[in-house]
Amino acid sequence: MTGRSWRPGCPVALGRLRLVNVSYWGFDARAHTGQLVVNADSVTAIVGAMRSLYGARFPIRQMRLVDDFGASDERSMRHDNTSAFNCRKVSGTTSWSQHAYGRAIDVNPLENPEIQGSTIDPPTGRRFANRQLHSIGMIHHGDVAWRAFSSVRWRWGGDWSSLKDYQHFSATGT
Repeated sequence: MTGRSWRPGCPVALGRLRLVNVSYWGFDARAHTGQLVVNADSVTAIVGAMRSLYGARFPIRQMRLVDDFGASDERSMRHDNTSAFNCRKVSGTTSWSQHAYGRAIDVNPLENPEIQGSTIDPPTGRRFANRQLHSIGMIHHGDVAWRAFSSVRWRWGGDWSSLKDYQHFSATGT
């Protein structure tokens, strides 16, 4: 991670981050093990939410560290990768993302794109911008994924009033 997803100047010390091995159900209906890096203060919440997703057999395409994609959020999203920590700013701002604190996760970004006006990110998620659609790996308000994170008091970007970030859950709601 050093020099890639974490570097000096990040808002959280490297020693505050934890590597969590997570069991999840893939789109192939098979059990897999993935990895997430989160803040030490978020381990219990992430483990609880991911345990609920596993118990409900909620499908996740893949779960690899963002470092496997050169610490590029865009590359990770294009590969429909579920990930957590990445020392980065909120796109288009000078503010740190909650991912930079290890207190956010993006789940199935392709099926759950970020939508701001006519901009869809990742662009390959355009077909999932229609939230009336119900397809494998999609998240909707009140569904099993929403409830899994809500039960640990994490909030969903799909509930935001302007920008909709359907892949995003965070401890702070931002």
